[in-house]
Amino acid sequence: MSTAPVSIQPTKRTLSQRFRRDLNQHWPAYLMIIPAIALTFLFSYVPMYGIVLAFKKYNPMKGIMGSPWIGLTHFSKFLSSPYFIQLLRNTLRISIYGIVVSYPLQIILALLINELHNLRFKKVVQTISYMPYFISMVVLCGMLKSFLSYDGLFNSVRLLFGGEPINFLSDPKYFPSIIVWSDQWTGLGWGTIIYLSALSSIDQQLYESARIDGCGRFRQALHVTIPGIIPTIAMLMILNINVLAVNSEKILLLYTPLTYETGDVFGTFIYRQGIKGGKYDYTTAVGLLGTTVALLTTLFVNWVSKKTTEQSLW
Repeated sequence: MSTAPVSIQPTKRTLSQRFRRDLNQHWPAYLMIIPAIALTFLFSYVPMYGIVLAFKKYNPMKGIMGSPWIGLTHFSKFLSSPYFIQLLRNTLRISIYGIVVSYPLQIILALLINELHNLRFKKVVQTISYMPYFISMVVLCGMLKSFLSYDGLFNSVRLLFGGEPINFLSDPKYFPSIIVWSDQWTGLGWGTIIYLSALSSIDQQLYESARIDGCGRFRQALHVTIPGIIPTIAMLMILNINVLAVNSEKILLLYTPLTYETGDVFGTFIYRQGIKGGKYDYTTAVGLLGTTVALLTTLFVNWVSKKTTEQSLW
């Protein structure tokens, strides 16, 4: 007479004993992660206490808990204001523009670098491509202001070809492109590192089989390389899909009132109204609204990725 196997679940005591044994064996590793845990707790979890400002009429004299509750007043005020549509339009335009440009460029650059057989030249190309990533944001914006000024490098080139000089940083229609393409210049090479790691893990026998079947370089990339890095693309898309997250620091350093029409985003609005204007409660509500949208977007993209590529964060 056969009996079904009985699954034995580990008891709390067993788990506790295993943890103590692991702690005794690997205590240096546990000691090293204590600062990281402490910093994460102090700077990521403790500040969440300030979220209650979004539901209060903040009075600095009374403090956060002493200020009166006003419910969803700040949210309704922002959603009904003309700023909401403008900020949403600008933020989505810059964010989606950046996503559409950056992902194909990073993948294409990774594929091109992967095809290089001269290792020395390959290292030189990689180094040159990701060196701009280490330029300070302030220095980068200073360079952009110099290059894009009325008598800067870009206008000097335009004059050589018979064009008229343009004040790029004062023209709203050019501002989103300046932000997006300068991001590509600084982050393109760095973004390819993960893709190159994924490419190195593809089984070389797949390429040999493709060559035997008569596939050239392009068809090998189409049928072997790209399918091999689809899981990496999906994971990076989930991690970076926050459509309301743009590089607010760069925009703050570059924009002017003339470019608010296309350059003012949620982050710059929160800084201008909250930090400079002192509307801490109102801008906390704006930030919480953006965070909620980011969370919902991440959940949706994670669900789509799980259904289509079987890759997800959870």
